[in-house]
Amino acid sequence: MLAVGDAAPDFTATDCHGTPLRLSSLRGRRVILFFFPKAFTVGCTIENRAFRDNHQLVKSLGAELVGVSVDTQRIQCEFARKEDIHFSLLGDDSRDISRAYDVLWPVLNIDRRVTFIIAPDGRIEHIIRHEVRVYRHLDDVLHYLRAHPAPPAG
Repeated sequence: MLAVGDAAPDFTATDCHGTPLRLSSLRGRRVILFFFPKAFTVGCTIENRAFRDNHQLVKSLGAELVGVSVDTQRIQCEFARKEDIHFSLLGDDSRDISRAYDVLWPVLNIDRRVTFIIAPDGRIEHIIRHEVRVYRHLDDVLHYLRAHPAPPAG
């Protein structure tokens, strides 16, 4: 798995709003890139709702949210619509993004529950891993962002 200080692998995907998203286009801002196993499962729904309900708070702390799972784009977009999610959700059924971040469970071939905080310069700043305690991802993200404010842009 990637480590703190590593360059975050770049990728391009289309989110559920039909917008092409290239990770490197978000340079200059922090990115909260979180991987979750499967849309519509109980734990993943709870985790995504927590991020959804705190999306504006995360933005106010200077970060962009991007969620990824190995679902197809169609399933991911159905999930985003049903759960009223407005941050970028990406379907990675090719598993290219998941492989680049080394988050796939062996044999199961689904994503581990891992969150990467990516610094404005594109390096991995912090990594959060909790498989079962799904609320810990949001809690740890908020704690980290508050304890390590991003320097002002410019």
